[in-house]
Amino acid sequence: MLCPQLTRSALAAAALTLNAFVWGVSWWPFRALQDQGLHPLWATAIIYVFALFCLLMLRPRAWRGLLQHPMLWWLVLASGLTNVGFNWAVTVGDVVRVVLLFYLMPAWVVLLAWPLLGEKPSTGSVLRLLLALTGVVIVLKTPASPWPVPESLADWLALMGGFSFALTNILLRKLNQTPGEARMLAMFGGGAVMATSAAVLGMGLGVVMAPPAPGMALAGLVLLVSLAFLAGNLALQYGAARLSASATSLIMLSEVIFASVSSVLLGAGELSTRTLLGGALILLASLLSALPARRR
Repeated sequence: MLCPQLTRSALAAAALTLNAFVWGVSWWPFRALQDQGLHPLWATAIIYVFALFCLLMLRPRAWRGLLQHPMLWWLVLASGLTNVGFNWAVTVGDVVRVVLLFYLMPAWVVLLAWPLLGEKPSTGSVLRLLLALTGVVIVLKTPASPWPVPESLADWLALMGGFSFALTNILLRKLNQTPGEARMLAMFGGGAVMATSAAVLGMGLGVVMAPPAPGMALAGLVLLVSLAFLAGNLALQYGAARLSASATSLIMLSEVIFASVSSVLLGAGELSTRTLLGGALILLASLLSALPARRR
């Protein structure tokens, strides 16, 4: 008979893997929705409005936390920009390249943790920062470009989303004494507000199309994606609360594998030698940052 603790750990790991899978293959439904005329910004807005509605139905008083803890509004901004950057980037760019640039977490965390958490960078964190930046240089430096700089909208969106993702994680650590339902409301609300604002602004600039008239096929796909994201978020809350931060980080890196394998098989990503080498350095930096300090 399995030990109850072992069973709980296995269920938590499975929940985190489910979350990583949802995010890793999310590029496919977003592209399918775009093929039906629904821009990824509008799709993101609808998904998070649905999640926000579900949360408020279950926790109608969650909004009070936003009024009692003004710092949560920064979480609204950071989590919202994370979704805007990632969901738009994987829809219009090479999925493998986007996911690798998005997972430039060690670099951003080192730069943000000092001013926001008072954690001065150690020698190890600086080395991981250099390792990750070296990987980014290799990924960005193409034979056609003299300098390793972002060369497309997808590159900029991925970097912006990854920076916002790092800021979201740091804010969650800084605000860990606030009510959990208020933090979840801030994250769902951020996805809804920021995606809607970006979509409206994009329409004004002529870069985002207005959403099409809802049809059965489109509405059904949007509902399925919304339920998948809601299930993934609930799985994340369950798993992260029962495993250590290092174990959570390591399991969540499987998102890169899900995204890379699915996109290459379906022709939405490319595994060039340059991408593999640079990606290996970025992932190595992420793995080293996720290891418990006593093992370093």
